Amino acid sequence: MKLLHIDSSALGANSATRELSAAIVARWQAQVPGLSTEYRDLDSDPVPHLTGQALAGNDAAAAVESERVLQQFLDADVVVLGAPMYNFSIPSTLKAWIDRIAVAGRTFRYTAQGPEGLAKGKRVIVASARGGLHEGAPSDFQEPYLRFLLGFLGITSVEFIRAEGIAMSPQHRSDAMAAAHAAIGEPLAKAA
Repeated sequence: MKLLHIDSSALGANSATRELSAAIVARWQAQVPGLSTEYRDLDSDPVPHLTGQALAGNDAAAAVESERVLQQFLDADVVVLGAPMYNFSIPSTLKAWIDRIAVAGRTFRYTAQGPEGLAKGKRVIVASARGGLHEGAPSDFQEPYLRFLLGFLGITSVEFIRAEGIAMSPQHRSDAMAAAHAAIGEPLAKAA
């Protein structure tokens, strides 16, 4: 079994999502014998934003990197995404990564019956952190976007481990992180 661990927070050691995604991955490593894990830190090793040159295939280095990112995603059985809420959405570095995995003909296709996701059978666990309280609110463009995008790619096993209100006070942060850690599930309980 292969697990792909992606972090996107710019906050380094102060990142709630990095703490949560690391705890999720550690649980998988401890409980799933033979688990192969790959890691990418989109802050220190970002995927370049999509450009016209890259889309036109005029940048050979970008094409090689795009294929490597896509293949790493396709090979993964489980993806752990550290996805903080930045300005009501996701970090631009995470969006740049998504632009490399949402590829027509590879992870989705259009049919006479509508779009079809081709990345079926994966499990995605999103470690989410938000400074305020946004769950179910109109201000949340993070979780609905990720759920829709992953569903569009054919991924139906999506779980969010969420820490809300972490910027409201030190007590809020402590309580939210404790609740999020407690919500981390068992690795094989929901595996396909």
